[in-house]
Amino acid sequence: MAKAIELKKQAVEEITEKLQKSAAAVIVDYRGLKVEQLTELRKKFREEGLEYKVYKNTLMRMAAKNANMDEMVEGLVGPNAVVLSYDDPVAPARIANEFAKQNKDLELKFGVVEGTFYGEEKLKDLASIPSREVLIAKLLGSLKAPVSNFAYLVKAIADSKESDEA
Repeated sequence: MAKAIELKKQAVEEITEKLQKSAAAVIVDYRGLKVEQLTELRKKFREEGLEYKVYKNTLMRMAAKNANMDEMVEGLVGPNAVVLSYDDPVAPARIANEFAKQNKDLELKFGVVEGTFYGEEKLKDLASIPSREVLIAKLLGSLKAPVSNFAYLVKAIADSKESDEA
């Protein structure tokens, strides 16, 4: 009996540490997904460097309290899985939301992203934000455009002066 309690304490400590280190912790309801669908979902999360875990709700509740994520406690009912990201705070919501569009049985429930609690609708809004790499590429593209236009203008002026002299 004491051994089981000790194992549960260790599990709660481990989950608490993961929640505290994570940039995002998104809770999903996976009821109804077939094994193949779950395997595909786990693969997508793994490819993005995300951690997908199923923990007992009682352990998750204790860990959420320990990690000062009290908003999560009430929603931890039924079968849940947590998706943890340590780098990209939007990735768990984005990938889960994209997967849920094709697989209606997956449901985004709520999450904590960089210390802020998000309900289902806010998570879906957050999921629509492009990845960090896409945003950086767009920024660089918009910064490059004026320089490129200026270079084309200078070249056109130089070409026109050459043709005037000839």
